[in-house]
Amino acid sequence: MVAPKISTGKSGKAGKAGKITKKYIINCSQPVNDKIFDASAFEKFLHDRIKVEGRTGNLGDVIQISQAGEGKIEVVAHQEFSGRYLKYLTKKYLKKQQLRDWLRVVSTSPGTYELRFFNVVGDGDAEDDDE
Repeated sequence: MVAPKISTGKSGKAGKAGKITKKYIINCSQPVNDKIFDASAFEKFLHDRIKVEGRTGNLGDVIQISQAGEGKIEVVAHQEFSGRYLKYLTKKYLKKQQLRDWLRVVSTSPGTYELRFFNVVGDGDAEDDDE
């Protein structure tokens, strides 16, 4: 019979020192330039909806949200935070503003999300060529 392994209390992540800092950027400059998207209202939506430790309105110094330039929103988190959660909240805001049919959220690089218009290709011209 094999004796169970007893943990000594040390794990691979126990020696981790320092704070976690993650920086996310949501680039919504394209729809802002077309005046169909309000970046300041979206920033307020994120302030109201982001949950920290299971509670909304609990951002404190842990998460900062600010506008960085024209149509860019920067979220800096000093604790474990998911970029997918930002994408989820962005899609939720687009649905609330009834923009979800025209805009989509695309991850251009790690930590960067961009709002893009759906590409609409004119299919009507292709049907005329077949005749």
